This record gives sequence, structure tokens and C-alpha cells, in this order.
Amino acid sequence: MPSSTSRRTAIKAGAVLMALGVTSCTGTPSPSPAPGQNNSTPADPAATFSFGTAAQPLGLDPALSNDVESQRITRQIMEGLVGVDQTTGKPTPLLATEWNESNEGRTYTFKLRTGVTFQDGTPFNADAVCTNFNRWFAFPAELRKQAPGSSFKGVFKAHSDEASLSIFKSCTAVAADTVQIDLTQRFTAFLQALTLPAFAIASPAALAAGKADVLDQNRGGQALSVFATNPVGTGPFSFAAWGSDSVTLSSNKTYWGDRGQIATINFLAYNYPQTRLQALLDGKIDGYDAVTVGNFDQLVKRGKQIVQRDPFSVMYVGINQDVPVLQNQKIRQAVELAIDKETLIRKFFIDNTAKATQFVPPKISGFNNDAPELGHDPEKAKSYLKEAGYAGEELKFYYPLNVTRPYLPTPEKVYAELSRQLTAVGFNIRPVPVDWSDGYLQKVQSPGDHALHILGWNGSYSDADNFVGPLFGEKNGEFGYQDPQVFSKINRARGLPDGKERDDLYHTINSQIAATVPAVPIAFPISALALSDRVLNYPASPVLNEVFTKVQLKP
Repeated sequence: MPSSTSRRTAIKAGAVLMALGVTSCTGTPSPSPAPGQNNSTPADPAATFSFGTAAQPLGLDPALSNDVESQRITRQIMEGLVGVDQTTGKPTPLLATEWNESNEGRTYTFKLRTGVTFQDGTPFNADAVCTNFNRWFAFPAELRKQAPGSSFKGVFKAHSDEASLSIFKSCTAVAADTVQIDLTQRFTAFLQALTLPAFAIASPAALAAGKADVLDQNRGGQALSVFATNPVGTGPFSFAAWGSDSVTLSSNKTYWGDRGQIATINFLAYNYPQTRLQALLDGKIDGYDAVTVGNFDQLVKRGKQIVQRDPFSVMYVGINQDVPVLQNQKIRQAVELAIDKETLIRKFFIDNTAKATQFVPPKISGFNNDAPELGHDPEKAKSYLKEAGYAGEELKFYYPLNVTRPYLPTPEKVYAELSRQLTAVGFNIRPVPVDWSDGYLQKVQSPGDHALHILGWNGSYSDADNFVGPLFGEKNGEFGYQDPQVFSKINRARGLPDGKERDDLYHTINSQIAATVPAVPIAFPISALALSDRVLNYPASPVLNEVFTKVQLKP
């Protein structure tokens, strides 16, 4: 493991650039640059940029795939109404140039950018926006079951089959360049939520041609539509090809904004950290994500740039209360007491990774400094198991293979240490390794026999609702957690205006979740990228809003 001294030296030498923190705020957008306003970049991009990823994407329809590698690619191809300011985290104009709020926060009217076309040549307009919103709202239950990566319900609470429960009400094309979205209640984080890749606007013609809601394709064990293998949006890059271990994009010649320097992007998948490192050293790629502790020293010694992001994710051990023995709170508390978070962080995470006692990161309004924590106490864990009458029932512990996530750099090693700690206090652990590409996410997020699992949540916008809402806002297959009081409080907090009352309610929510242990938060990891000397600037973002038109390369 690299010494902390060597890592501090790398930072001191300027090899590490820290992404600015994200603050929770909404505001009136400032005008965005007009197309072609930036004359410092060439009209026709010419460079090829190769980027190493930790896995193949699970699908390229962002409305149905929420894994990091899928979103990294779809962010280049598709755009939403609202973007994210790289330095402040505030919502900023993208396909909408301005907006206003009315009807006590239940109506938003967006003025749309004109003269924009999708990559298939069809026009972007208000009808296209509403086609997308109405599609997401109408996702049937069977489709949601096939594609648990859908984000709509986690944000808006319900689909059209339970319309009375949904925060989303309707989308209206007021004019070709004006769209109105009505909500059933105030949703304070609405604009931030629209920055999610899941709410990028796709070409209606391509959605129809690609039968986007018919998942009759199979790729790496994932059920996909034809559209999800050939997405079409308004973004600066167009989909070109998806091979066995790569995805290629090409610069969109009709893009409305700055096209940057890059004509071709190659996303190359390397399952193992060492193979990503070697590909960078061999000049096969210009950069890669998910630097691990084990690679850090080698990168420093070879003089490679390391770019760190501020922590904006949480790694956790999930506990499934649909497994009968885990319905006993004492046994769930014993899981928490058995886990030595400090050792896990020291061994497997980059320096300055913080221990987690809750699911909301420290920089987000609503973080509770006093969230209850049982701490690490193996003897107490043993006594809790005895009091609970645990009789050695086997607990299936799922963990992913052949993947690196921003919140989980080395899952096999993390699992081995967790299993050792849990076994030491008396748990009967049965390992269930699942290859990431064989549907790990679907297996642990759907109802099933997973008793324990390791996963994480990477924040996508700067609001506490983004962390607790999707995970604990309703009963789901991942945790089998059911606390109507917490569900109700999360729903109420969504509608409160920013301020002390809202923050206090999230403090209470965090405390109640921590007290009942539906999962054990382990760490707020720092993630890092490695770049070759060819890269002058990379748009590192805590929320991973990294569009490659902003990559600057040496001539």
C-alpha cells in the first residue's frame, strides 16, 4: 500500500488538482454563451482522446441505466434542460436558456434554446421535451422491473400507474420554444434533479425507431432496447460504435455549442486497476478513472498527473430486511458493531477519505453532525447476537467482481476484510461473488436472497434528497426497509424551502435511518483520475458532470 507520505508529496508537487466543492443552491441563471462565442477553439476538432474505464456500460439509455460508466458516455451524447456550473454546483442553462417558477413552486416554465437539432437531424423543441417526460412518467411496472436503473421514481416518487403519489403532474408544450412542467407539490431540488443524466432529452424519432421501452436485446446479461445500443441526443458527441470492450463517439458536426478539440473519443474498458495503469504507462490511453490505493505510488513515480475529486459518494454495506433473521434490529446493530470502518478506509481508500456515519455527505445541507453511531465493538456485537438469539443462520453476502467504482475501488479486497470482521463476531457468512457485467446491480437492488451486499451511491446533484430519497424514500428490493414515518418525512422535506426547517428535518431523517440500521455507511471516498502529460486540463467534477469538450490537450 502506498505510504501516506508519498501521497502527500504528490499533492505538494501539484500533481493533484482538487475539484471545487458543490454547494446546495438554486438561483436565476445567467445567460449562456452563444454558439461559437469562444474563438479560442478550432471550428473542426481533430484530436483523438482515449479514456480507460473500469467496466463496460450497462446500457446507453440514461433513463434506464444509472451506473457510472453508462452515464459517463451518455453525458457526451445527450443533454438535459439544465446543466451544472463546474465551480458552484448551481443549475445553469443548457437546452433551456432561462426559466421561472410560479404557482408556489409547483409550476416551472422553460424557454428553450432555438435552432438545435438532434444528431439524427430532427428538431429539438417543446414537443420533444414533453415526449421524454411523458415517456419517463409512463414507464410500466414490468419495464421498471427489467431495468432497475431507472431514476424517475426515486426522484419523483411514482409513475403514472400511481399518479396520485407522483410529484410530477404534466408537461405542456406552450410553444415550440416554451415548455411548462407542473408538479403536484413543491419540490425544492427540482432544478438540481433535472441535471441528472436520467433526464437528458432523447430524439423522439430515435426513441420510436429504437423501440426504447422494449428491452428485447441482450448485452453482457443486460436487457436493453435497440435505442440503448444506439442513443441519439443533442450533445457534442454522436454515438459511433460499441465493441466488445470499447465504445467510440464522434464529434457532432451540427452541435449548437463549443465542440472543443476532440474529434473521436474511445472509451476502453479495463476490468483491473493494474491493466488500466499499464495502458496509461504504455500510451494506449490518455487517462483513466478510479485510481486505487495500490496504483497511487506507481503513478507518482512515473510523473503522471493525478486529479482528485471532492467526496460526493458514500460506500455502504446493504442489509436486506426481507431476509427474516435480519428483521431483528439487534442483529443489524451487530453487523454495524462488527465493522471496523477505520481499518477499511486505511487499507483500501485514498488518503483523506472520511468515515461515514450517515448517507448525506458533510458538505451537503442536512448533514447531521450528531447522527447516532454504534462504533466498532466486537464484544458488544457478540452479546447483541446472543441476546437476539442468532443461531448461526447463513447470510449470503453478495459482492461484485471485475469492476472499480468511485465509491468502491477494490471490491474483492473490501469484501474479504468485511467478511473476516463479521465472521470474527459469530456471523455465518456465505460469499456470493457476482461479475459486475452479469447483472450485479439488478441482483442486489431487486427482491431476492441477498442478506448483505456492498455497494455505494454516487451523488448526482447537490441536495440531501439525492442521497436519502432514492435509497430510503420507500420500500425497495435492496433493503426491504419499511419505515412509514421516515418515508413521510422524506416526502415532506422535498417540499420545504431551503433553510433551517428543511435542514433540521434532514437531520432527524439521518438520525432515524442511522438508529434502525437498514444499511451501514462506511466511507465518503475520494475518487481520483490519472492523466497523461498530453492532457493540460480535465473538467473534474464531484458529481461526475465531465463533458469532454472541456478537455484541453497539448497541440
